[in-house]
Amino acid sequence: MPKVRASQQTIVFGLFLLLFTGFALFLPGFAKADNLLTMVQNVAILGILGMGMAVVVIGRGIDISMIASLAVPSGLLLQTMQGGHDLATAAALSLGLSLAFGLFNGWLIAYAEVPSLFATLASGLFLAGLGQAFIFQLEVVQWPQSLDAIAWFGRGGIAGVPMPVVMFALASAVMAVLLRRVRAGAAIYAMGDNPMSARATGLPTRPLMVFEYVLASLIGLFAGVVMAASVSSMPTRVYNSTMVYDVVLVVVLGGIGLTGGRGGVSNVIIGTLLIGTMLNGMTILDMSYSVQNIIKGTVLLVAILIDSVLNPRNEETAQQGDI
Repeated sequence: MPKVRASQQTIVFGLFLLLFTGFALFLPGFAKADNLLTMVQNVAILGILGMGMAVVVIGRGIDISMIASLAVPSGLLLQTMQGGHDLATAAALSLGLSLAFGLFNGWLIAYAEVPSLFATLASGLFLAGLGQAFIFQLEVVQWPQSLDAIAWFGRGGIAGVPMPVVMFALASAVMAVLLRRVRAGAAIYAMGDNPMSARATGLPTRPLMVFEYVLASLIGLFAGVVMAASVSSMPTRVYNSTMVYDVVLVVVLGGIGLTGGRGGVSNVIIGTLLIGTMLNGMTILDMSYSVQNIIKGTVLLVAILIDSVLNPRNEETAQQGDI
């Protein structure tokens, strides 16, 4: 009989079911409908960011600057509206900053050939510093009433489902179409699987890399608007938090191979559900933030080790362009 090899996605889904069942049976209050909705709502932003990170990782890169791209352009939108400008002007400035940041990241990685880890680490620090020094007057930018026309992005719900969860589902659907139904998605998989072969077959690998980082930056802006609408403010200091590690955890734990060319939307959804269940359980257990970080760090390390076993690198997958 042929051996049945479980994928990381299958393993993680099994862990999610096991953890969810255990918490539901032994953790008081976990299985209540209100708590489950709150749990999913709390990780919806991570899930949206995970979609952007997934595209980059599938293309054999990584984007450490995603939290800066969440906080600064969306914070600029709120502050510009507070300054009395109209929505069109504020949206144009915010979108322009997000596009410029994504193009800058893409150029650094695709054309200057700076490794993605270092390029996005530096660019994220630059964007965060730019916001802190020249854009934001306060660390927390409040949601202005003049922006209530788009407040539905993060407030209310549809059929009892909170809007951040609806937006996560929308982002998942759009990303699934892009990766599986659009030619650019197939090209990203091919480039992530083997950059040298993709370039040899005529694929525009450098423009594709730029596209990945522009898309990740725009998804960061989208997640930022949803987050700001849901909490009626943008706490700009979020770029100093460990949130980016949670996004990486969602993607890697979900089963998207760090060697590139593998995984998809379902992996991000599974990773988000598992992280949401884990974080919610630790909160109910009243674990300290430090202990939660220790557990998350351990889980991320285990996920990377599992990825290295299931998706081993060889001479073809260890070429220039790896993260």
